[in-house]
Amino acid sequence: MTLILRSAILNDVGLVRTNNEDSALAGDRLVAVADGMGGLPAGEVASEIVIRILDELDPPTTTEGAADALRAVVSTANQRIRAAISVDPAREGMGTTLTAGLLAGDVLVLAQVGDSRCYLLRDNELTQLTRDDTFVQALVDQGALSPDQARHHPQRSLVTRAVQGADTPPAVGTLTVFAGDRLLLCSDGLSDYVDDAAIAAALAMYGDRQQCGEQLVKLAHQAGAPDNVTVVVSDVTALS
Repeated sequence: MTLILRSAILNDVGLVRTNNEDSALAGDRLVAVADGMGGLPAGEVASEIVIRILDELDPPTTTEGAADALRAVVSTANQRIRAAISVDPAREGMGTTLTAGLLAGDVLVLAQVGDSRCYLLRDNELTQLTRDDTFVQALVDQGALSPDQARHHPQRSLVTRAVQGADTPPAVGTLTVFAGDRLLLCSDGLSDYVDDAAIAAALAMYGDRQQCGEQLVKLAHQAGAPDNVTVVVSDVTALS
């Protein structure tokens, strides 16, 4: 049985920003969200760089090959961002998060830098598959903050790792997936403002991926959504 991803992308500027620094990609086997940082126009330049490199990728079909390919994408993105900064020093400090999932057979290979997330909904149970590279997550890991305190911390958006020209390898993990699994990749414009219970409820309630994405963006708006909001809703599907 061959598994593929069927996806919908929703990309929203949010209620406060005038520019959108998020980029996303959704193919049959490859999905990704990149949340740019560094301000207009640098953040969107950085996120577009990494998504463009992913879009040019011929996805390997083995787990090991997929992991190596995603690491190479991040390495290349760092090189291109460094080159873009050297051409225009005003872009100094620009960068992007990246959360990418590549399906190799029945294994999802995940690569992450930053605080964009990947969730799995399986049997109506939501699991966060990625770990945020943030200051507050480090405090949670140390036991200094509870997850709820971290959600409301004034420095919750302070990212400790990003794709911004340095040699920053992604965290890479794997997960066996099954037909019927639903994946959500999102920027922190969703996850910083909408709690996991509400995210899980929307993913479970709306079978239509587009409607599901629209509902998630609506929830972010209802929570104030000062940031760009990007979601990729992907269903693992058996290709008959």
